[in-house]
Amino acid sequence: MIYGHGWAKLTGFSELVAEFPDPLGVGSAASLGLAVFAEVFCAAAVVLGLLTRWSLVPLVATMVVAVFVVHAEDPFQRQELGLLYLFGYAALWLKGPGRWSVDAALGWLRPVRV
Repeated sequence: MIYGHGWAKLTGFSELVAEFPDPLGVGSAASLGLAVFAEVFCAAAVVLGLLTRWSLVPLVATMVVAVFVVHAEDPFQRQELGLLYLFGYAALWLKGPGRWSVDAALGWLRPVRV
């Protein structure tokens, strides 16, 4: 997510802000900022296993908005990648961080009964 999507948004923020969609009605700059936060900073936290479940919430929300709002009228091929990310994030949220995560090292892991 960072390399394929978030980094380009972060480095090209000033160029993208004028044309970025505003599906939430908060303004293009705020929408782009929220997407960058999720796709760069939250994705990095998930990679590290830091506050994993909390970090997945913005990522899931970003994918829900991308698939079901921004690309709602598009064919399935345009929605497919977002759905793959969404289901992957949901699976990670259900499973939680692994034993070699920062969460585990800090003793923040709690078993979830699913």
